[in-house]
Amino acid sequence: MPNLPDVVLWSIPAFVLLTVVEMVSVRIHPDEDAAGYETKDAATSVGMGLGSMAFDFLWKIPILAIYTAIYELTPLRVPVLWWTVPLMLLAQDFFYYWSHRGHHVIRILWACHVVHHSSEKFNLTTALRQPWTTWTVWPFYVPLIALGVHPAALAFCSSANLVYQFWIHTERIDKLPRAFEFVFNTPSHHRVHHASQGGYLDRNFGGILIVWDRLFGSFVPETDRPVYGLTKNIHTYNPIRVATHEYAAIARDLRAAGSWRERAGRVFGGPGWQPVNYTADSVPPAASVPPAASTSPAASAPTPARAAPSETAVTEPAVTEPAVTEPAA
Repeated sequence: MPNLPDVVLWSIPAFVLLTVVEMVSVRIHPDEDAAGYETKDAATSVGMGLGSMAFDFLWKIPILAIYTAIYELTPLRVPVLWWTVPLMLLAQDFFYYWSHRGHHVIRILWACHVVHHSSEKFNLTTALRQPWTTWTVWPFYVPLIALGVHPAALAFCSSANLVYQFWIHTERIDKLPRAFEFVFNTPSHHRVHHASQGGYLDRNFGGILIVWDRLFGSFVPETDRPVYGLTKNIHTYNPIRVATHEYAAIARDLRAAGSWRERAGRVFGGPGWQPVNYTADSVPPAASVPPAASTSPAASAPTPARAAPSETAVTEPAVTEPAVTEPAA
């Protein structure tokens, strides 16, 4: 097995230091138009990150078993050498793009990823707001394992991708030189991805590289100041609600569905999917409980989308109990 470092573990001191620097910067030189920091929101993001580390430790057991079985079955092998590691990073970033895009356009996958988008702030603690249900991620990387990439090498690449994306969750860095912005994901590009308005919805899915978005038609540059969060925000600091609110919404919609076709759409359609001829008056009484809010990505090439008509904001009082390695951007 390749002996590769735990990139996330080694990066934790840098995460803490950079977050403190950003907090001090916001305090000393506030930007009235920026989302800034809010104590409860930041604490929730940190709690979600800690919870994600614990749950990921559980999920990796069956996922590693599947990956190992596939790796043992394939006759192909990619050695871990100085020149193959960059190629594996490139390949992992390519599959990350499709995983990330899939988690925006398929509702059951979005139920996992919505956690990362649930903050109305955009700062370095937002990068730590990770989901607890990352069991939906592993199928996207099966081709890499089948091509002979060792599971440990894939874990290293995924961790490196995650660490790269930490620094792009900030409003303190403006646009960078044009050549860098053209190739790499940057704070400007990622602010667009976290925005909830109009033409910014479901754009800029890249992890390390933004060229995938340019190639596959999902790139949008930052022009207007982004408004962060969901199209209907959940207004809760309860980490359990943050982690599960969209799964609960799916369950309510399934109970209220009038056919198996509708049930399939509620699970595998986009987050804003509605049956043909849907009207608010057609919703059965069982659906009167408002599901948690979400953005509503389109199911094909990303276009601005609407939240489901039945969605309303969920209000939950804050709790005090405390609450990576697929990146969720």
